[in-house]
Amino acid sequence: MIATSPSSNAIPGKSPRLGLLNSLPSPLIVDMIAQCGYSFVIIDTEHVLLDENTLRECIQTCRHHTCTPLIRVAEIRPNFIGKVLDAGAMGIVLSRAETAAQIHTLAQAMKFPPLGTRGITGGTVTGYGQLPLSNYIAQANENTLLVPMIESQSGLNALPQMLSTGHVSFVMEGALDLALNMGLGPSPLHPDVFEALNNMHQMCLQADVPFCPNPRTPSQLRHWQELGCTLFLCGEDRSHFSKTLRSNLQPFRTHQPAPLGA
Repeated sequence: MIATSPSSNAIPGKSPRLGLLNSLPSPLIVDMIAQCGYSFVIIDTEHVLLDENTLRECIQTCRHHTCTPLIRVAEIRPNFIGKVLDAGAMGIVLSRAETAAQIHTLAQAMKFPPLGTRGITGGTVTGYGQLPLSNYIAQANENTLLVPMIESQSGLNALPQMLSTGHVSFVMEGALDLALNMGLGPSPLHPDVFEALNNMHQMCLQADVPFCPNPRTPSQLRHWQELGCTLFLCGEDRSHFSKTLRSNLQPFRTHQPAPLGA
């Protein structure tokens, strides 16, 4: 597959683009997510122990289904970022983003000269020589997505400066970590957190950069839809799987067997 830009189903766009955080490190799980119709998958390397071969297979599985693979990182390691982009990742999500300097540094690691410092190679992203390197460089520099995830008050305060760099493709929220950082405990639904998320949205709106919320209740979903959001993170695969597995047990546990001999 020779493609460096997000697919027509991917991000951003005017119609809803729905993504899922992948915390179960398996190409089979990513295959299932993509085939269910999600536009993008965020493969987590912040909290998940993921070997590079498995990560490569997950990325390639996404691309096979024209589902945009994004990699969430906790730190800016240019060599690692270059390798995941070489493997076909279409963007980087930076967790706990807090400064414009981080955004500049990440953009440098993601882009080829003269816009950045990323090193060049061939391989899968060029169809093993079918796409000229000059074409690939131009496409990758223009289309690779840089996404800060705001998870602290410091990040929220610095968001206008991050947006002013011109490097941000869209912004994600991390309401749970934000709540912890604000001293509210593990309370992503706290009114103060929701106010902070609305402030994020307003900053993004002013900068004409899409905001991607992670609605946790039906009312939150309606709220963001009414505000015109078209990018949504639909939670995490691990949570969805565990809830479904538990709910599947209930009919068996609540069924009362008939008496013997009845």
